Amino acid sequence: MSFRTRLALVAAAAVGLAVVAASAVVFVVVRDQLLGEVDQALTDRARELLTGPGLHTDENGDLEVPGPRFGTPDFIQAVPAQGPVLLTYYENRGLPVTDDAREAARGGGDPRFSNAHVDGTDLRVLTVPGSPYALQIARPITEVNNTLHRITLFLIMIAAGGVAIAAALGLAVSQAALRPVRRLTETTERVTATGDLSERIEATSEDELGRLATSFNTMLAGLEESSRAQRQLVADASHELRTPLTSLRTNIEVLARGDELAKGDRERLLEDVVEQIGEMTSLIGELIELARGERGEEPAEDVRLDLIAAGAVERARRNRPSVAFTTDFEEATVHGAPSTIERAVANLLDNAAKWSPPGGEVEVGVRGGEVSVRDHGPGIAEEDLPYVFDRFYRARTARGLPGSGLGLAIVKQVADAHGGQVLAERAEGGGTRMRLRFNGRDGS
Repeated sequence: MSFRTRLALVAAAAVGLAVVAASAVVFVVVRDQLLGEVDQALTDRARELLTGPGLHTDENGDLEVPGPRFGTPDFIQAVPAQGPVLLTYYENRGLPVTDDAREAARGGGDPRFSNAHVDGTDLRVLTVPGSPYALQIARPITEVNNTLHRITLFLIMIAAGGVAIAAALGLAVSQAALRPVRRLTETTERVTATGDLSERIEATSEDELGRLATSFNTMLAGLEESSRAQRQLVADASHELRTPLTSLRTNIEVLARGDELAKGDRERLLEDVVEQIGEMTSLIGELIELARGERGEEPAEDVRLDLIAAGAVERARRNRPSVAFTTDFEEATVHGAPSTIERAVANLLDNAAKWSPPGGEVEVGVRGGEVSVRDHGPGIAEEDLPYVFDRFYRARTARGLPGSGLGLAIVKQVADAHGGQVLAERAEGGGTRMRLRFNGRDGS
């Protein structure tokens, strides 16, 4: 059963219950109103009979009361505590006598109404306590019952019609309400069948379904961007690996000839092979870092940014003894993945050291959730500044230096993953300043 059908059935059931409940209330109100009028007429007749001398009999022992008025076919009898009932002269059969009626003849209780069925006729009976007789007045309620029967039929037809109309309206409303869901389903099926993540759903409303369509479009946009980035990464990695692999293959083929090479040429080729293998290892390692950062496998925690930077500076000093590193740290706590933050800081230091001349100085500072690294190298050309954090981008002046073009891309990835940012700027007096900013634990 489709969701649309279930929604229509639920609407029909809800309306049906409401109609049935309303019909029951209407029936009870009408019944009470009609019986109330009969009860009031019986009460007035009893008051009339009991006013004056009260109940008495004539010389024939018949109950003497004023005859029935026009339009009021009342039946009247007097019930003693014991013995036969007293009837009027024009009645030859009395009402069934109950224990309650005998008790009322002893003067006990209050006037009460009851229903009786005599000779196929439904009666409404009023019993008024008295002594030595209890007065009983009855009136046929056949017309009341007929009216209630007709009302019951009308209410049943109204309820059935209401349920049918509710079902029809439920189908129509559900069709209109579920139209965005149907578009969402169709789009999902097309994306699944074609793999085209550029599909979008038109979000025309601001209700829950409109927000669902907007969220779905946002998800598709994220998936499309992720897929594009993955394809770009594979294409760039393939391009970057092709050159060292080609060079490595050529050198190995030359080395394979063996005897045709002089000893010096052979040693030089072996050094080139080792260097190329090292570059490929570094490139593959940075590609793995990029992939790991995109998955976000490491859980975040509160970390001391100044301690991470201090550890990264110590390692950089060991790896780059020709560069002087000066530090200015303040205590700062940020929330993030420690190893990825450490890798980003290390990449900034490595980049600064690479561009520093021998004996040059790299200034490292930590303040308020930000790491700044400034070198005194040639600086970044103005036209290269917007692209320094792109994957595999290398400025013209850097193409003769070792590196894969992924180090700063990893820094940007780490900054984005932590809700921060990284900036590159030309420093006053020459060189480059990199700023890696995080959101501090206390909002700093």
